[in-house]
Amino acid sequence: MNVDTIMNDLVKRHPGEVEYHQAVREVLESIEEVYNENPHFRSANIVDRIIEPDRVMVFKVPWADDQGSVHVNLGYRIQFNNAIGPYKGGLRFHASVNLSILKFLGFEQIFKNSLTSLPMGGAKGGSDFDPKGKSNAEIMRFCQAFMMELWNNIGPDTDVPAGDIGVGGREIGYLYGMYRKLARENTGVLTGKGINWGGSLIRPEATGFGCVYFTKEMLATKGEILKGKTVAISGFGNVAWGAALKVTELGGKVVTLSGPDGYVYDPEGISAEKIEYMLELRASNEDIVAPYALEFDSAQFVQGKRPWEVKVDIALPCATQNELDGADAELLIANGCICVCEGANMPCTPEAIEKLQEKQVLYAPGKAANAGGVATSGLEMAQNSMKINWSRAEVDDRLHHIMTNIHENCVKYGTNADGYVDYVKGANIAGFLKVADAMVDQGLL
Repeated sequence: MNVDTIMNDLVKRHPGEVEYHQAVREVLESIEEVYNENPHFRSANIVDRIIEPDRVMVFKVPWADDQGSVHVNLGYRIQFNNAIGPYKGGLRFHASVNLSILKFLGFEQIFKNSLTSLPMGGAKGGSDFDPKGKSNAEIMRFCQAFMMELWNNIGPDTDVPAGDIGVGGREIGYLYGMYRKLARENTGVLTGKGINWGGSLIRPEATGFGCVYFTKEMLATKGEILKGKTVAISGFGNVAWGAALKVTELGGKVVTLSGPDGYVYDPEGISAEKIEYMLELRASNEDIVAPYALEFDSAQFVQGKRPWEVKVDIALPCATQNELDGADAELLIANGCICVCEGANMPCTPEAIEKLQEKQVLYAPGKAANAGGVATSGLEMAQNSMKINWSRAEVDDRLHHIMTNIHENCVKYGTNADGYVDYVKGANIAGFLKVADAMVDQGLL
C-alpha cells in the first residue's frame, strides 16, 4: 500500500472533500505497516473497499414554515461499512452539513464503532437544515418530511441512526414518530429516544462521560489522577455538559466553556448550578456563551477567541472539527498541559496532533475517546432488543468498562519503542483489524 498514491486517486474521484480526505489519510498512515504485513488484506484489496462508502443517499426535503412558505433542504445518509453489524451513526442538522463532512464522520464511525466491541457498522447522515430559530411545529414538519425519504432504508438490523449536532431528544422523537407510522412497528431503529419510550439512561451525557473515562485511563499510564487537575473544555452542548459533570464528579475543576462568540473563563470552577446554567444557555437557542459571564461574577468572557490559551492541566475539545490548530497546541504545551483528549470528532488539526505528539503530550483521537456516545447507543439497542431497561448505574458501569477496553486496545497497538503511546495509531489499527478481518471472512461484497 502506498498512501500517497491512494490519496491522489481518492482526491481525483472526490475533489474538494477536504475533511473526508483528512480522515482517510490519518487512518491509512497509521495502518500502512500492519496492512503491508498481511498479504490477505492486500489480495482482498481491503483499503480501496473500506475508504469508499457502500452507498450515498442524497434527497430533497421540502417542508413548510409556520407562514405556509415552502423551503427545500438537502438530506443525506452515508452507509459506509456494515461488515461487523448494522450501519450505525448519527444524524446532524446544521447549515454546514455537506457530503465531505458526513463522509469524514461516517468513515470515522467505522473504526469508532469497531473499537466499542459492539456489533455496529459505520454510517452518518443529516441535512443542511438548521433547527435554531425554528418553532417546534416547523422542526416537526421538517423531521417528518426527512423521515418520509429515509424510512425505507433503515431498520433495527439494517441501519440505526442517532442524534448529533442539531438533533436531540425532540428531533429524535419527531423522526421516530413518523418512522413508527410508516413502518407500522415499534423497534429500536433510532437511538437517543426518550427514556419513557425506549431510550437509555445517561445517553445525552455519554459522549462526555466516556471522554473523561478515557482521560482518566491515559493519566493513569503516567501515574497521574484527575482529582485536583484544571480542565479546559470547548463547546457547551451535550458533550461539554457530560464532560463537565464527570470531571467535577471525579474531583477535577472545569474552568472554560466556549461558543462561536468566544469563551468564558471561570477560575472558581464550572460545577453544580453553573453546569445547570449551561443547559439553560443551550436551550435558549442563542448559540453564544457570553451570558454566562453576566450570570456569574467569578467568570470573564473573552470574545472571538478559543479557550486553549488558558493555563490548564487537561484540554478536552468538545465542539467541532479542526477547532484546535498548531498555534493552539503550542499554547497548551507552553502552559504545561499534559493531556489533550478529543470529545468532538476530529477537533485537532494534523499540525496540532504532530506538535502534541512531538512533545509527548498525552493525546487521544475522537474515534477512541468520544466513542462513549455510540457505545451507549449500542447499549440502548441491546435494551430495546431484550425489551428491558437498565438503571443509570448499570449503563454507566458498562460504559466505563467499554472505554477502559478501548484504552487497553489503543495501548496494545499504539505503544512505541520508547514507551510513548501513540493513541492515533493504536485506535486506527485496533479498529481497522476487526473490520478488515470481517471483510476478508465474508468474501468480496
